[in-house]
Amino acid sequence: MSRQPPPPAPLPASDPALRAPARGTVAQPPGRFEGLSREWQHDGWDIPEEERTQLRDVAIERPRSVISWNTSPDLGFDRAVNPYRGCEHGCIYCYARPTHSYLGLSPGLDFETRLVARPDAPQVLARELGRKGYRVAPLALGSNTDPWQPIEAQHRITRALLEVLRDCRHPVTITTRGALIARDVDILAEMAALNLVEVGISITTLDAGLSRAMEPRAPSPARRLQTITTLRAAGVPVGLMLAPVIPGLTDHELESILQAARDAGAQTAWWSLLRLPHEVSSLFQDWLARHRPHHAAKVMRQLAEMRGGKVNDPRFGSRFRGSGPLAMLLSRRVKLARRRMGYADSLPPLDCTLFTPPVREQGASDGRNVSQTPTRPARGRGPEPDAQLSLF
Repeated sequence: MSRQPPPPAPLPASDPALRAPARGTVAQPPGRFEGLSREWQHDGWDIPEEERTQLRDVAIERPRSVISWNTSPDLGFDRAVNPYRGCEHGCIYCYARPTHSYLGLSPGLDFETRLVARPDAPQVLARELGRKGYRVAPLALGSNTDPWQPIEAQHRITRALLEVLRDCRHPVTITTRGALIARDVDILAEMAALNLVEVGISITTLDAGLSRAMEPRAPSPARRLQTITTLRAAGVPVGLMLAPVIPGLTDHELESILQAARDAGAQTAWWSLLRLPHEVSSLFQDWLARHRPHHAAKVMRQLAEMRGGKVNDPRFGSRFRGSGPLAMLLSRRVKLARRRMGYADSLPPLDCTLFTPPVREQGASDGRNVSQTPTRPARGRGPEPDAQLSLF
């Protein structure tokens, strides 16, 4: 018997005078910690409202620490760094949207337009890597929001983080859908020569129209495939991040995406099922009703069958893959396609033996220890650029 999840909570009405082109949503639902919500209502006056355009607003954060630690058994890493909060790519299904609630902002349009940059992150990272008790292990870059989203072109924080990691010979795993990563192929190639980096390129669909509606400011699927080719040509190990798989909407593309990425040069592939935590559920279902109304019932019914009758299942071991016959079928399809197309099941782990901690120096004025990145070590030939894709 098929399961249908309960209907989502209705979103507050949006201001009809607000223009937000190429955004995943114009809705501004309150964060789950807010006691009040805002909703547009007509004031009754026959005076046309002046149109307003919601543009990008970037705030600056000065963090005291940048390494986020986790003990999740579902993840292939225990530490991560994120240079930005919020993401201009605007993917409607993004599991990171609820994190904007911690800032008192909406997981809706605010998540895509009210962004936070952390320009001191490279210096803070160097200080943390230089601590006496630090023990090296692969660090994930881009575990929450995309480090190569459009504002990186101006702020260049991600590139500066890469420079710190390169100079320290610290291993890093990367996940992104941003074609801007090709700008930093010089650093990535240096690290790949020493088996210090691996990159996962995320592709959800090959349908350019669907991608434009669902991931409005992310690069097109064709550009992401080209990015795989560019990175592999430079010797950087690259894997496909087939995520998220949306049942009833993109699952029929599984084999096509895997084949296209393999042809572009991807060496391994990983997949995950759509997740709809917290506020993402209402936002995604609203998007379905607006952009793919004929698919909406099927998508939510199949998702519920893989999520125990709910729209989301946060349990370890289930949240990325789901459960039940449909989830097992998806997993089997990916496994068979990977084998048929020659994807690697596993790749050698990144090298953690080359790490050189940043130099610790005594602060000139306040007596505190500060860290500086060391002089860049001489380049040498490392193992072949085949590193395990251990991003999630």
